[in-house]
Amino acid sequence: QVQLQESGGGLVQPGGPLRLSCAASKSIASIHTMGWYRQAPGKQRELVTTFLSRGGRTNYADSVKGRFTISTDTDKNSEDLQMNNLERGDTDLYYCYGQTIVAGVVEDYWGQGTQVAVAS
Repeated sequence: QVQLQESGGGLVQPGGPLRLSCAASKSIASIHTMGWYRQAPGKQRELVTTFLSRGGRTNYADSVKGRFTISTDTDKNSEDLQMNNLERGDTDLYYCYGQTIVAGVVEDYWGQGTQVAVAS
């Protein structure tokens, strides 16, 4: 199994930057998909961004395009989410996400979440 651990959450003013990190217990080269989701209280968890290990294709939610960037580091077995020009609507609990596919078996993994609060 894969263990994921997020870090970097905190309080930031609107317009400011913040960088989240996720450490994986397994080489990210062997993880089919890495990404980030977020969830506000009382709302459905939503996709922020994903990165496909094969081919390097990325996908971003419309609400974060041009502001958020996902990156991976195979040497450190980690992925980062660089968030710029943060808005109050970005206040959420952010989850690191990973998916493996081995012999046709799909497994989803989640971190425990890290809180991001955007406020003046």
